[in-house]
Amino acid sequence: MNKTRSQRIALNTAGVVVAVLFAFPTYWMITSAFKPSGALLTPDYDLVPLSVTFDNFVSAINKPGFTVHLSNSLIVTLGAVACSLVAGVLAAFPLARLRFRGRKGFLLLVLVAQMAPVEALFIPMFLLMQDAGLLNTLPSLLLVYFAITLPFTVWTLRGFVQGIPYELEEAAMVDGCSRFAAFRRVVLPLLGPGLVATSVFAFITAWNEFLYALVFMRDSDKQTLPVWLSTFKTVFGTDWGGIMAASVLYALPALVFFLLVQRKLVSGATAGALKG
Repeated sequence: MNKTRSQRIALNTAGVVVAVLFAFPTYWMITSAFKPSGALLTPDYDLVPLSVTFDNFVSAINKPGFTVHLSNSLIVTLGAVACSLVAGVLAAFPLARLRFRGRKGFLLLVLVAQMAPVEALFIPMFLLMQDAGLLNTLPSLLLVYFAITLPFTVWTLRGFVQGIPYELEEAAMVDGCSRFAAFRRVVLPLLGPGLVATSVFAFITAWNEFLYALVFMRDSDKQTLPVWLSTFKTVFGTDWGGIMAASVLYALPALVFFLLVQRKLVSGATAGALKG
């Protein structure tokens, strides 16, 4: 009993230490955002701010382009997530339920596309968008983010569909439902937690993308928030207080999105179980 308790205490202590190590950079960013600029450059850094100011947030919000870049990021990110989920569900269901020629090869292609580094697709994507006349437009960025997030979406949702018993669909079809109706009434509600988990990853991936937004969008009013963050560093120096406050503002939409869909994680599972 003592040995088991000691092991549990050791594991809990190790977990707390790892959690603190991962959370400390975020804590550093948040506390730095509320400190005066002069306090950020002192050799002795206070872990707990002795003086608090909101000037960094005011300067970040008033910095030219914040509203425009925020709206651009929301448009391309939410659009890419929505398209990725719709296409991912339509592709994951037949890959999980049907047996057809070339299925394994297609799955391998999806896995290879997921493993390929984003930088490797940069030149082909650029040439494709240039030939299509979509450079410097938000639809081009939306399509790029859709292509980046789709392989993971398909692969992940396929696993969730496989976890749903096929007998539930058979029972619905015996009761008179078509295959599509069985999918809509039985599989889709049970797929709610998988859609939530996948949407969180797709949102974070698209929200944090920097390289494509920097190169594809030539006009500053069509760029996204990650590019806007880079404007705090100039030839005259770096506005550390401003960039910390801007980073906090930049992280808020992703946090809000997670909190919103996190509620649906449990409710989706419960609703799906009741409807099944």
